Amino acid sequence: MTSMMDMPLPSSGHDVFERILAAPAGVVAVRSEDGAALLEHFRGIARHSGQAVYLWQPGLGLSSLRDAHARVPDAQRLGQALRYMQQSMHFGVYVLQELELPLAAADLTLLRQLARATTGHLRRVVLLNAPLALVEQLGELITCIDSEPELPQRLRLRDGRWLSGQQA
Repeated sequence: MTSMMDMPLPSSGHDVFERILAAPAGVVAVRSEDGAALLEHFRGIARHSGQAVYLWQPGLGLSSLRDAHARVPDAQRLGQALRYMQQSMHFGVYVLQELELPLAAADLTLLRQLARATTGHLRRVVLLNAPLALVEQLGELITCIDSEPELPQRLRLRDGRWLSGQQA
């Protein structure tokens, strides 16, 4: 029999999605051990809520997660997709997957502009499992999120008080 304390917490795609929307920066770097499962969570959110969530992959371009067959025309290359995101007048979450370094200077400039954009329409560009060098290059402009659930703190009784494992 497995106790509740020993069971792993489920990874909540909804929690990660809410944290992305609440991020102060326009570009959010998300680190996930299972990127495919996180994308499936996002696909479910897009289908259930009607939110505009897009996925960009090299070679495939920009496509809707809500409708797998809906592709954005002229957005196969990263620069084209970033310009589309910047010019879009609608809410959207744009997930960029499998980014490879080095990025073109124009693409890096567009990412920085999207990260700084705090006025106007809410849009979030999500760098899913982006190379660490890119995250460091963008620095303070972006928000970093780890999608893995934190391990529950083990409480212990000491001198009649409950303490977490971090306190002595």
